[in-house]
Amino acid sequence: MKKKFIVVLIFALSALNAQDGYKGPKADVVTVETTKSLRDDYPVTLRGKIEKFLGDERYLFSDETGTIVVEIDNKLWHGISADENDIVEITGEVDRELMRIEVEASFIKKVNPK
Repeated sequence: MKKKFIVVLIFALSALNAQDGYKGPKADVVTVETTKSLRDDYPVTLRGKIEKFLGDERYLFSDETGTIVVEIDNKLWHGISADENDIVEITGEVDRELMRIEVEASFIKKVNPK
């Protein structure tokens, strides 16, 4: 009886942890130009191209309104490969300091051009 209870408990706990994540509406895509005017830690989603690798997990990102530096941790790539011709969508938050503004990515995906 005790073993059966433990098996049922483990199954129930694993079912609770098997959520697929947030399912609600996602943030609208904003431009680089708009991003540069937002406050520190403001959540953003950008769509555009990664122009080049700057070193130390930092990349130059561009859209039709300009460029901005984006920090993308290596663990976020999850096997995605992209070059300067690919359109990507980056979700993260504004990282504003006295003399610079960047976006710290929390998610990246490659998207098909429309």
